[in-house]
Amino acid sequence: MALAPQFVGHRMGSVFAPHTLEVYLDYVCPFSAKIYKKIRQEVWPYIQDTYPDKFQLIFRQQVQPWHASSTVVHEAAIAVEKIDDKKFFEFSDVLFENQREYFDEALENKTRREVAQELSKLAEKVGVSSDKVLELLVNGTGEAKNVGNKVTNDLKLCIRIGRQNGIHVSPTVLLDGLKDDSISSGWELDQWKEYLKSKL
Repeated sequence: MALAPQFVGHRMGSVFAPHTLEVYLDYVCPFSAKIYKKIRQEVWPYIQDTYPDKFQLIFRQQVQPWHASSTVVHEAAIAVEKIDDKKFFEFSDVLFENQREYFDEALENKTRREVAQELSKLAEKVGVSSDKVLELLVNGTGEAKNVGNKVTNDLKLCIRIGRQNGIHVSPTVLLDGLKDDSISSGWELDQWKEYLKSKL
């Protein structure tokens, strides 16, 4: 079985589970935060208790460029994972909890470097070195080459898979590779229970 390149998707559960929920999320989207928190706190624990080995969940990063900070926030998540691959979901928890700090209006008067520095400091909350994160996020100075930073190529893979699958907005959920627009970020656990039961 061929696996997706590292950093394209972030998995919970067994790769061999027969059903796959893919959730495309943007760290600065309020609806993404809502569905992410519901899944992390209620839905995924329910799946583990009720349907062990039946479902896997893949978090796919969905950069939405109409939010100016979306790119650098997603880069920070990739940087944290490159440094410690066990910290991705923990850092995602922190990013969604603090997402309002990265909304358009909050960053109107800040430079990209200042935002990267703030994000690197946030990584310390999950025990990841801010200096190491910042090293991966900075674009550098000097001769203009326009090559990005040390996570640019990883981010490109995330963006390419979303484009390839025709994903436009977040959150978007796929079940077994097919987009399911019936799923709402406002669903309560009971609605998720009915949905999951109907798919087995």
